Amino acid sequence: MAKGFTFKQFHVDDFGCGMPVSTDGVLLGAWAELSLHGPLLDIGTGSGLLALIAAQRTAATAPPIVAVEIDHAAANAANQNFVQSPWSERLHCIEQNIELWATQQPAGCFSTIICNPPYFNSGILAECQSRATARHTGSLTHSKLLVTIRHLLSETGSASLILPVNEGRQLIELAPSYQLFCRRLCEVRSTEKKPVSRLLITLSAQPGDMRTEQLSIHHQGEYSASFTALARDFYLKL
Repeated sequence: MAKGFTFKQFHVDDFGCGMPVSTDGVLLGAWAELSLHGPLLDIGTGSGLLALIAAQRTAATAPPIVAVEIDHAAANAANQNFVQSPWSERLHCIEQNIELWATQQPAGCFSTIICNPPYFNSGILAECQSRATARHTGSLTHSKLLVTIRHLLSETGSASLILPVNEGRQLIELAPSYQLFCRRLCEVRSTEKKPVSRLLITLSAQPGDMRTEQLSIHHQGEYSASFTALARDFYLKL
C-alpha cells in the first residue's frame, strides 16, 4: 500500500521514493528564500515535497516551478502529487539526470533553486538503489551540484539547501571555488542541549556578509516556538 503524508493544503504520496517525507524537507521548504516572480527549480525533488511547499508559499504570484528527478519511481510519485495538488498547472517534474538537463538550459534561468541533496560521502550504501541514490553523493557529488547551481542560478537569485553539519561546512568552504557564497546559515539542533545536526544554507552568486541563525526543533518535549512559526502553515497539528 502506498504511504503518504497529509499537510494542510496538499498530500504527498512517497511510495517508491528513496527518501520519504522528512522534517529536513519541511524545514528547508519553509525556511528557503523564494522569489515571488521568477521561475523556481527543485533539484532531486523525490516525492515533490519541496516543490509543493514552494508552490503553497508562492501561491499569490504563481511563478512556474520545475522539479528534476533522476529516479523513475520518485518522478512518477512527484508528478502524481503535483496533479492532485491545488497548483498542478505550474508544477512539472522532469525525469532526467540534473547535470545533463542543466547543460540544455540557458545560464541564469532560475531565480530560486532549492535542493535536499545526497549527503553521505562515504559509508555503506543502502541496499535499496533508490534510497542509495537519494542519500549518497555517488550519483551527484557536491562539486557537480555546485557547478549545476552556478550555471542555472541568476546573478541575483538564491539557492537553498540542507545538509548534515560536517557535509554542510565542507560545501560552504567549497562554494567560493564555483563563484557561490553562503549568505545565510541556520544551525539546526533537535533540542537546545543537543549539538548542531543540520545546516540550512543559502548560496548566492554575489559575495557579502553571511547572516547566521539558530533553530531548535524541540523545547521541553514539544515543538519549539521557532519551529512552530516555520512549519505551522504546513503541518496539520500545528
